[in-house]
Amino acid sequence: MKKELSLLVLFICSLYFGQQTSFKFDFGGDRVENGFIPITATSKFDRKIGYGFMDISGLKSIDRGGNALTGDFITSDKPFYFSVVIPEGNYDVKMNLGDTKGSSETTVRVENRRLMLNDVKTKQDEILEKTITVHVKDSIIRNQKGEQIGIVKLKPRETKYLHWDNLLTIEFNDKAPKVCSIIIQPNKTAKTVYLTGDSTVVDAQYEPWASWGQMLPYFFVPSEVVIANYAESGETLKAFEDRHRIDKIWNKIKPGDYLFIQFGHNDQKYGNSEKSGYRKRLKEWIQKAKQLGATPVLVTSMNRRVFDENNKIVNTLDDFPEAMREIAKQESIYLIDLNALSKTLLEAMGPEAAKKAFVYYPANSYPNQSKALADDTHFNAYGAYELAQCVVKSIVDQNLPLKKFISRNYKSFNPNNPDDVTKFHWPESIFMESLKPDGN
Repeated sequence: MKKELSLLVLFICSLYFGQQTSFKFDFGGDRVENGFIPITATSKFDRKIGYGFMDISGLKSIDRGGNALTGDFITSDKPFYFSVVIPEGNYDVKMNLGDTKGSSETTVRVENRRLMLNDVKTKQDEILEKTITVHVKDSIIRNQKGEQIGIVKLKPRETKYLHWDNLLTIEFNDKAPKVCSIIIQPNKTAKTVYLTGDSTVVDAQYEPWASWGQMLPYFFVPSEVVIANYAESGETLKAFEDRHRIDKIWNKIKPGDYLFIQFGHNDQKYGNSEKSGYRKRLKEWIQKAKQLGATPVLVTSMNRRVFDENNKIVNTLDDFPEAMREIAKQESIYLIDLNALSKTLLEAMGPEAAKKAFVYYPANSYPNQSKALADDTHFNAYGAYELAQCVVKSIVDQNLPLKKFISRNYKSFNPNNPDDVTKFHWPESIFMESLKPDGN
Protein backbone atom coordinates (compact mmCIF):
# COMPACT_ATOMS: atom_id res chain seq x y z
CA MET A 1 0.00 0.00 0.00
CA LYS A 2 2.86 2.37 0.87
CA LYS A 3 4.50 1.63 -2.48
CA GLU A 4 1.26 2.38 -4.38
CA LEU A 5 0.83 5.64 -2.46
CA SER A 6 4.40 6.78 -3.12
CA LEU A 7 4.09 6.02 -6.83
CA LEU A 8 0.81 7.91 -6.97
CA VAL A 9 2.41 10.92 -5.25
CA LEU A 10 5.27 10.80 -7.77
CA PHE A 11 2.79 10.75 -10.62
CA ILE A 12 0.75 13.67 -9.24
CA CYS A 13 3.91 15.68 -8.65
CA SER A 14 4.96 15.07 -12.24
CA LEU A 15 1.78 16.80 -13.42
CA TYR A 16 3.02 20.04 -11.91
CA PHE A 17 6.28 19.90 -13.84
CA GLY A 18 4.97 18.68 -17.19
CA GLN A 19 3.03 15.64 -18.21
CA GLN A 20 4.64 12.27 -17.57
CA THR A 21 6.06 10.50 -20.64
CA SER A 22 7.70 7.38 -19.18
CA PHE A 23 5.97 4.59 -17.28
CA LYS A 24 6.79 1.18 -15.83
CA PHE A 25 3.79 -1.06 -15.12
CA ASP A 26 3.92 -4.44 -13.37
CA PHE A 27 0.80 -6.43 -14.32
CA GLY A 28 -0.42 -9.16 -11.97
CA GLY A 29 -1.00 -9.56 -8.24
CA ASP A 30 0.30 -7.95 -5.06
CA ARG A 31 3.98 -8.65 -5.67
CA VAL A 32 5.49 -5.66 -7.46
CA GLU A 33 8.88 -5.17 -9.08
CA ASN A 34 10.89 -2.31 -7.59
CA GLY A 35 10.22 0.99 -9.38
CA PHE A 36 7.12 -0.28 -11.18
CA ILE A 37 3.49 0.80 -10.84
CA PRO A 38 1.27 -2.11 -9.76
CA ILE A 39 -1.58 -3.04 -12.12
CA THR A 40 -4.12 -5.60 -10.94
CA ALA A 41 -7.42 -6.95 -12.25
CA THR A 42 -9.23 -4.13 -10.41
CA SER A 43 -7.16 -1.28 -11.90
CA LYS A 44 -9.99 0.47 -13.73
CA PHE A 45 -9.00 3.52 -15.80
CA ASP A 46 -9.20 6.82 -13.95
CA ARG A 47 -8.13 9.94 -15.81
CA LYS A 48 -7.09 11.60 -12.57
CA ILE A 49 -4.65 8.78 -11.86
CA GLY A 50 -3.73 8.55 -15.51
CA TYR A 51 -3.92 4.86 -16.36
CA GLY A 52 -5.96 1.68 -16.08
CA PHE A 53 -8.18 -0.78 -17.92
CA MET A 54 -11.12 0.42 -19.99
CA ASP A 55 -13.24 -2.42 -18.62
CA ILE A 56 -12.22 -4.67 -15.70
CA SER A 57 -14.97 -7.27 -16.13
CA GLY A 58 -13.47 -10.66 -16.90
CA LEU A 59 -9.92 -9.68 -15.94
CA LYS A 60 -7.87 -12.11 -13.86
CA SER A 61 -4.66 -11.57 -11.89
CA ILE A 62 -2.59 -14.75 -11.86
CA ASP A 63 0.53 -15.18 -9.71
CA ARG A 64 2.80 -18.17 -10.42
CA GLY A 65 5.46 -17.17 -7.88
CA GLY A 66 9.11 -16.57 -8.60
CA ASN A 67 10.23 -13.37 -10.31
CA ALA A 68 8.14 -10.38 -9.21
CA LEU A 69 7.94 -8.92 -12.73
CA THR A 70 7.43 -12.02 -14.88
CA GLY A 71 5.96 -14.48 -12.38
CA ASP A 72 2.49 -12.93 -12.47
CA PHE A 73 0.27 -11.51 -15.18
CA ILE A 74 -3.14 -10.20 -16.22
CA THR A 75 -5.32 -12.26 -18.55
CA SER A 76 -8.92 -12.50 -19.74
CA ASP A 77 -11.22 -14.62 -21.89
CA LYS A 78 -12.09 -11.55 -23.98
CA PRO A 79 -10.14 -8.62 -25.45
CA PHE A 80 -9.03 -6.10 -22.83
CA TYR A 81 -7.79 -2.53 -23.18
CA PHE A 82 -5.20 -0.67 -21.13
CA SER A 83 -5.01 3.14 -21.45
CA VAL A 84 -2.42 5.70 -20.32
CA VAL A 85 -2.72 9.48 -20.30
CA ILE A 86 0.32 10.59 -22.25
CA PRO A 87 1.33 13.60 -24.38
CA GLU A 88 1.41 13.50 -28.16
CA GLY A 89 4.54 11.88 -29.57
CA ASN A 90 6.26 8.66 -30.57
CA TYR A 91 6.78 5.96 -27.94
CA ASP A 92 8.51 2.63 -27.58
CA VAL A 93 6.34 0.19 -25.63
CA LYS A 94 8.24 -2.82 -24.27
CA MET A 95 6.13 -5.64 -22.89
CA ASN A 96 6.67 -9.05 -21.33
CA LEU A 97 4.20 -11.67 -22.53
CA GLY A 98 3.81 -15.25 -21.31
CA ASP A 99 3.22 -17.58 -18.39
CA THR A 100 5.86 -19.48 -16.39
CA LYS A 101 3.47 -22.37 -15.81
CA GLY A 102 1.43 -22.37 -19.00
CA SER A 103 1.24 -21.32 -22.64
CA SER A 104 -0.08 -18.04 -23.99
CA GLU A 105 -1.31 -16.56 -27.29
CA THR A 106 -1.51 -12.80 -27.69
CA THR A 107 -2.31 -10.34 -30.46
CA VAL A 108 -1.57 -6.68 -29.72
CA ARG A 109 -3.20 -3.72 -31.41
CA VAL A 110 -3.15 -0.05 -30.40
CA GLU A 111 -5.55 2.86 -30.61
CA ASN A 112 -8.01 2.16 -33.47
CA ARG A 113 -7.10 -1.51 -34.10
CA ARG A 114 -3.62 -0.67 -35.41
CA LEU A 115 -1.87 -4.04 -35.78
CA MET A 116 1.39 -4.35 -33.85
CA LEU A 117 1.92 -7.97 -32.78
CA ASN A 118 0.07 -10.89 -34.35
CA ASP A 119 -0.48 -14.29 -32.75
CA VAL A 120 2.52 -14.24 -30.39
CA LYS A 121 2.68 -17.70 -28.81
CA THR A 122 4.72 -18.77 -25.81
CA LYS A 123 5.35 -22.20 -24.33
CA GLN A 124 5.36 -23.06 -20.62
CA ASP A 125 8.04 -21.14 -18.70
CA GLU A 126 8.67 -18.87 -21.70
CA ILE A 127 8.42 -15.10 -21.30
CA LEU A 128 8.88 -13.09 -24.49
CA GLU A 129 9.96 -9.46 -24.46
CA LYS A 130 8.40 -7.58 -27.37
CA THR A 131 8.72 -3.93 -28.38
CA ILE A 132 6.30 -1.90 -30.45
CA THR A 133 6.58 1.75 -31.50
CA VAL A 134 3.44 3.85 -31.40
CA HIS A 135 2.47 7.33 -32.57
CA VAL A 136 0.09 9.12 -30.19
CA LYS A 137 -1.70 12.22 -31.44
CA ASP A 138 -4.16 14.87 -30.35
CA SER A 139 -6.10 17.45 -32.36
CA ILE A 140 -4.10 20.51 -31.30
CA ILE A 141 -1.82 22.15 -33.88
CA ARG A 142 1.36 23.49 -32.26
CA ASN A 143 4.30 25.51 -33.52
CA GLN A 144 7.93 24.57 -32.92
CA LYS A 145 7.77 26.11 -29.44
CA GLY A 146 4.85 23.88 -28.49
CA GLU A 147 2.38 26.77 -28.49
CA GLN A 148 -1.15 26.12 -29.77
CA ILE A 149 -1.76 27.81 -33.10
CA GLY A 150 -4.81 25.91 -34.32
CA ILE A 151 -6.91 22.78 -34.09
CA VAL A 152 -7.96 19.95 -36.39
CA LYS A 153 -11.68 20.13 -37.16
CA LEU A 154 -12.77 16.64 -36.21
CA LYS A 155 -15.98 15.05 -37.42
CA PRO A 156 -18.52 14.01 -34.77
CA ARG A 157 -17.74 10.33 -35.36
CA GLU A 158 -14.05 10.95 -34.62
CA THR A 159 -14.79 12.03 -31.04
CA LYS A 160 -15.47 8.35 -30.26
CA TYR A 161 -12.21 7.12 -31.76
CA LEU A 162 -9.42 5.72 -29.61
CA HIS A 163 -7.06 8.21 -31.16
CA TRP A 164 -7.35 12.00 -30.87
CA ASP A 165 -8.21 11.29 -27.20
CA ASN A 166 -4.93 12.17 -25.40
CA LEU A 167 -4.49 8.53 -24.43
CA LEU A 168 -2.37 5.62 -25.53
CA THR A 169 -4.71 2.62 -25.61
CA ILE A 170 -3.34 -0.91 -26.04
CA GLU A 171 -5.62 -3.79 -27.00
CA PHE A 172 -4.68 -7.28 -25.83
CA ASN A 173 -6.55 -9.93 -27.79
CA ASP A 174 -6.48 -13.60 -28.85
CA LYS A 175 -7.08 -17.02 -27.28
CA ALA A 176 -4.91 -16.60 -24.16
CA PRO A 177 -3.37 -13.12 -23.80
CA LYS A 178 -1.09 -12.93 -20.75
CA VAL A 179 0.63 -9.64 -19.96
CA CYS A 180 3.34 -9.44 -17.28
CA SER A 181 4.62 -5.89 -17.70
CA ILE A 182 4.72 -2.77 -19.86
CA ILE A 183 7.43 -0.10 -20.07
CA ILE A 184 6.67 3.07 -22.05
CA GLN A 185 9.42 5.47 -23.11
CA PRO A 186 9.57 8.34 -25.63
CA ASN A 187 11.23 7.65 -28.96
CA LYS A 188 12.81 10.79 -30.42
CA THR A 189 14.74 9.16 -33.26
CA ALA A 190 12.32 6.94 -35.23
CA LYS A 191 11.49 7.96 -38.77
CA THR A 192 7.81 8.89 -38.85
CA VAL A 193 5.72 7.82 -41.84
CA TYR A 194 2.68 10.09 -42.02
CA LEU A 195 -0.30 8.59 -43.84
CA THR A 196 -2.89 10.84 -45.47
CA GLY A 197 -5.97 9.59 -47.23
CA ASP A 198 -9.58 8.49 -46.93
CA SER A 199 -11.54 5.52 -45.54
CA THR A 200 -9.35 3.05 -47.43
CA VAL A 201 -6.32 4.28 -45.42
CA VAL A 202 -7.83 5.31 -42.05
CA ASP A 203 -7.35 3.44 -38.79
CA ALA A 204 -10.90 2.09 -38.72
CA GLN A 205 -12.14 1.55 -35.17
CA TYR A 206 -15.05 -0.78 -35.87
CA GLU A 207 -15.26 -4.34 -37.12
CA PRO A 208 -15.68 -5.43 -39.88
CA TRP A 209 -14.17 -2.35 -41.58
CA ALA A 210 -10.41 -2.08 -42.03
CA SER A 211 -7.75 -0.37 -44.14
CA TRP A 212 -4.19 -1.00 -45.25
CA GLY A 213 -2.99 1.94 -43.12
CA GLN A 214 -3.77 0.18 -39.84
CA MET A 215 -2.00 -3.01 -40.95
CA LEU A 216 1.19 -1.24 -42.07
CA PRO A 217 2.91 -0.91 -38.64
CA TYR A 218 3.13 -4.70 -38.37
CA PHE A 219 5.64 -4.81 -41.24
CA PHE A 220 8.20 -2.31 -39.91
CA VAL A 221 11.05 -2.71 -37.42
CA PRO A 222 10.01 -1.11 -34.11
CA SER A 223 12.10 1.74 -32.69
CA GLU A 224 13.32 2.55 -36.20
CA VAL A 225 10.03 3.49 -37.93
CA VAL A 226 6.65 4.57 -36.61
CA ILE A 227 3.44 4.85 -38.64
CA ALA A 228 1.38 7.99 -37.97
CA ASN A 229 -2.00 7.55 -39.62
CA TYR A 230 -3.86 10.84 -40.11
CA ALA A 231 -6.30 9.59 -42.75
CA GLU A 232 -10.05 9.94 -42.24
CA SER A 233 -13.05 8.51 -44.06
CA GLY A 234 -14.80 10.69 -46.62
CA GLU A 235 -11.87 13.07 -47.11
CA THR A 236 -10.61 14.66 -50.31
CA LEU A 237 -7.37 16.57 -50.70
CA LYS A 238 -9.35 19.80 -50.29
CA ALA A 239 -11.25 18.58 -47.22
CA PHE A 240 -7.96 17.45 -45.68
CA GLU A 241 -6.75 21.03 -46.05
CA ASP A 242 -10.02 22.68 -44.96
CA ARG A 243 -10.13 20.66 -41.73
CA HIS A 244 -6.47 21.54 -41.04
CA ARG A 245 -5.40 17.90 -40.99
CA ILE A 246 -2.48 18.64 -43.29
CA ASP A 247 -1.57 21.71 -41.21
CA LYS A 248 -1.21 19.41 -38.23
CA ILE A 249 1.30 17.33 -40.19
CA TRP A 250 3.20 20.34 -41.59
CA ASN A 251 3.85 21.48 -38.02
CA LYS A 252 5.11 18.04 -36.92
CA ILE A 253 6.95 16.52 -39.86
CA LYS A 254 10.74 16.73 -39.73
CA PRO A 255 13.68 16.01 -42.06
CA GLY A 256 13.96 12.28 -42.72
CA ASP A 257 10.24 11.62 -42.25
CA TYR A 258 7.86 10.44 -44.99
CA LEU A 259 4.51 11.69 -46.25
CA PHE A 260 2.33 9.06 -47.97
CA ILE A 261 -0.52 10.58 -49.99
CA GLN A 262 -3.47 8.51 -51.22
CA PHE A 263 -6.63 10.29 -52.41
CA GLY A 264 -9.03 9.78 -55.30
CA HIS A 265 -12.13 7.86 -54.23
CA ASN A 266 -13.89 10.95 -52.92
CA ASP A 267 -12.11 13.58 -55.03
CA GLN A 268 -13.71 12.21 -58.21
CA LYS A 269 -17.13 13.41 -57.04
CA TYR A 270 -16.00 16.95 -57.80
CA GLY A 271 -14.93 16.41 -61.39
CA ASN A 272 -11.79 15.07 -63.03
CA SER A 273 -8.32 15.54 -61.57
CA GLU A 274 -7.91 18.93 -63.23
CA LYS A 275 -11.34 20.37 -62.49
CA SER A 276 -11.34 19.22 -58.86
CA GLY A 277 -7.99 20.86 -58.18
CA TYR A 278 -6.47 17.45 -57.44
CA ARG A 279 -3.35 17.90 -59.54
CA LYS A 280 -2.68 21.41 -58.23
CA ARG A 281 -2.97 20.36 -54.57
CA LEU A 282 -0.86 17.26 -55.05
CA LYS A 283 1.97 19.36 -56.46
CA GLU A 284 1.66 21.87 -53.61
CA TRP A 285 1.86 19.11 -50.99
CA ILE A 286 4.86 17.55 -52.71
CA GLN A 287 6.74 20.86 -52.77
CA LYS A 288 5.90 21.61 -49.14
CA ALA A 289 7.09 18.18 -47.99
CA LYS A 290 10.36 18.62 -49.85
CA GLN A 291 10.86 22.09 -48.34
CA LEU A 292 10.48 20.57 -44.88
CA GLY A 293 13.06 17.88 -45.64
CA ALA A 294 10.53 15.02 -45.79
CA THR A 295 10.10 12.45 -48.56
CA PRO A 296 6.72 12.56 -50.33
CA VAL A 297 5.39 9.24 -51.64
CA LEU A 298 2.29 9.07 -53.83
CA VAL A 299 -0.03 6.06 -53.51
CA THR A 300 -2.61 5.49 -56.24
CA SER A 301 -6.09 4.57 -55.01
CA MET A 302 -6.92 0.87 -55.01
CA ASN A 303 -9.65 -0.47 -57.27
CA ARG A 304 -13.21 -1.17 -56.24
CA ARG A 305 -14.63 -4.67 -56.65
CA VAL A 306 -16.13 -4.03 -60.07
CA PHE A 307 -15.52 -6.69 -62.73
CA ASP A 308 -16.47 -6.87 -66.42
CA GLU A 309 -17.86 -9.92 -68.24
CA ASN A 310 -14.31 -11.28 -68.66
CA ASN A 311 -13.60 -11.11 -64.91
CA LYS A 312 -11.29 -8.13 -65.37
CA ILE A 313 -11.36 -5.15 -63.02
CA VAL A 314 -13.10 -2.08 -64.39
CA ASN A 315 -11.50 1.31 -63.67
CA THR A 316 -14.04 3.28 -61.62
CA LEU A 317 -11.60 6.02 -60.59
CA ASP A 318 -11.65 8.09 -63.80
CA ASP A 319 -8.29 9.78 -64.51
CA PHE A 320 -7.12 10.03 -60.89
CA PRO A 321 -4.68 7.08 -60.81
CA GLU A 322 -3.11 8.20 -64.07
CA ALA A 323 -2.88 11.81 -62.86
CA MET A 324 -0.92 10.63 -59.84
CA ARG A 325 1.41 8.53 -62.01
CA GLU A 326 2.08 11.54 -64.26
CA ILE A 327 2.78 13.86 -61.32
CA ALA A 328 5.15 11.34 -59.72
CA LYS A 329 7.17 11.33 -62.96
CA GLN A 330 7.09 15.11 -63.32
CA GLU A 331 8.21 15.66 -59.73
CA SER A 332 10.68 12.73 -59.73
CA ILE A 333 9.25 11.19 -56.56
CA TYR A 334 8.33 7.69 -55.44
CA LEU A 335 5.03 6.17 -56.50
CA ILE A 336 3.36 3.13 -54.94
CA ASP A 337 0.94 2.03 -57.65
CA LEU A 338 -1.64 0.40 -55.41
CA ASN A 339 -4.17 0.83 -58.18
CA ALA A 340 -2.22 -1.53 -60.45
CA LEU A 341 -1.31 -3.92 -57.62
CA SER A 342 -4.92 -4.15 -56.42
CA LYS A 343 -6.05 -4.88 -59.97
CA THR A 344 -3.69 -7.85 -60.08
CA LEU A 345 -4.73 -8.95 -56.59
CA LEU A 346 -8.49 -8.78 -57.19
CA GLU A 347 -8.32 -10.42 -60.61
CA ALA A 348 -6.29 -13.25 -59.07
CA MET A 349 -9.08 -13.69 -56.52
CA GLY A 350 -11.90 -13.43 -59.03
CA PRO A 351 -15.33 -11.79 -58.52
CA GLU A 352 -16.70 -14.20 -55.92
CA ALA A 353 -13.58 -14.88 -53.86
CA ALA A 354 -12.84 -11.13 -53.81
CA LYS A 355 -15.95 -10.63 -51.67
CA LYS A 356 -13.96 -12.26 -48.86
CA ALA A 357 -11.64 -9.23 -48.94
CA PHE A 358 -14.45 -6.66 -48.82
CA VAL A 359 -17.24 -5.95 -46.35
CA TYR A 360 -19.62 -8.66 -47.56
CA TYR A 361 -21.55 -10.25 -44.69
CA PRO A 362 -25.04 -11.72 -44.35
CA ALA A 363 -27.62 -9.99 -42.16
CA ASN A 364 -27.10 -10.22 -38.39
CA SER A 365 -23.38 -10.92 -38.66
CA TYR A 366 -22.77 -7.82 -36.49
CA PRO A 367 -24.82 -5.95 -33.87
CA ASN A 368 -27.83 -3.97 -35.18
CA GLN A 369 -27.23 -5.25 -38.71
CA SER A 370 -30.64 -6.24 -40.02
CA LYS A 371 -29.57 -6.13 -43.69
CA ALA A 372 -26.74 -7.83 -45.52
CA LEU A 373 -23.55 -5.81 -46.00
CA ALA A 374 -22.33 -5.64 -49.60
CA ASP A 375 -19.65 -2.96 -50.00
CA ASP A 376 -17.41 -2.96 -53.07
CA THR A 377 -15.18 -0.12 -51.86
CA HIS A 378 -14.29 -0.86 -48.24
CA PHE A 379 -12.16 -3.77 -47.12
CA ASN A 380 -12.33 -6.07 -44.14
CA ALA A 381 -9.25 -7.04 -42.10
CA TYR A 382 -8.15 -9.74 -44.56
CA GLY A 383 -8.43 -7.42 -47.58
CA ALA A 384 -6.67 -4.61 -45.72
CA TYR A 385 -3.82 -6.96 -44.78
CA GLU A 386 -3.39 -8.05 -48.41
CA LEU A 387 -3.30 -4.41 -49.57
CA ALA A 388 -0.74 -3.52 -46.89
CA GLN A 389 1.47 -6.28 -48.24
CA CYS A 390 1.08 -4.75 -51.70
CA VAL A 391 2.33 -1.44 -50.30
CA VAL A 392 5.31 -3.12 -48.62
CA LYS A 393 6.06 -5.09 -51.79
CA SER A 394 6.29 -1.83 -53.74
CA ILE A 395 8.62 -0.33 -51.13
CA VAL A 396 10.88 -3.38 -51.41
CA ASP A 397 10.73 -3.70 -55.21
CA GLN A 398 11.55 0.00 -55.76
CA ASN A 399 14.31 0.03 -53.15
CA LEU A 400 12.81 2.92 -51.25
CA PRO A 401 15.13 3.86 -48.36
CA LEU A 402 12.39 2.53 -46.05
CA LYS A 403 13.17 -0.94 -47.38
CA LYS A 404 15.94 -1.48 -44.82
CA PHE A 405 13.37 -1.08 -42.03
CA ILE A 406 10.96 -3.75 -43.27
CA SER A 407 10.62 -6.40 -40.54
CA ARG A 408 10.75 -10.17 -40.79
CA ASN A 409 6.96 -10.20 -40.58
CA TYR A 410 7.02 -9.49 -44.31
CA LYS A 411 7.70 -12.78 -46.10
CA SER A 412 7.52 -11.40 -49.67
CA PHE A 413 4.16 -11.17 -51.36
CA ASN A 414 2.84 -11.98 -54.82
CA PRO A 415 -0.52 -10.33 -55.63
CA ASN A 416 -1.01 -13.01 -58.29
CA ASN A 417 -1.12 -15.51 -55.43
CA PRO A 418 -3.16 -14.04 -52.55
CA ASP A 419 -2.97 -15.50 -49.06
CA ASP A 420 -5.51 -18.17 -48.16
CA VAL A 421 -8.34 -16.31 -46.41
CA THR A 422 -9.13 -19.38 -44.28
CA LYS A 423 -5.64 -19.15 -42.73
CA PHE A 424 -5.80 -15.43 -42.01
CA HIS A 425 -5.49 -14.69 -38.30
CA TRP A 426 -7.59 -11.81 -36.96
CA PRO A 427 -9.32 -12.16 -33.59
CA GLU A 428 -12.03 -9.51 -33.70
CA SER A 429 -12.07 -6.51 -31.38
CA ILE A 430 -15.05 -5.72 -29.18
CA PHE A 431 -15.90 -2.57 -31.17
CA MET A 432 -18.36 -3.36 -33.96
CA GLU A 433 -20.57 -1.24 -36.18
CA SER A 434 -22.59 -1.99 -39.30
CA LEU A 435 -22.72 1.69 -40.40
CA LYS A 436 -20.30 2.12 -43.30
CA PRO A 437 -17.56 4.77 -43.21
CA ASP A 438 -17.99 8.14 -44.96
CA GLY A 439 -17.21 8.21 -48.66
CA ASN A 440 -17.35 5.64 -51.39
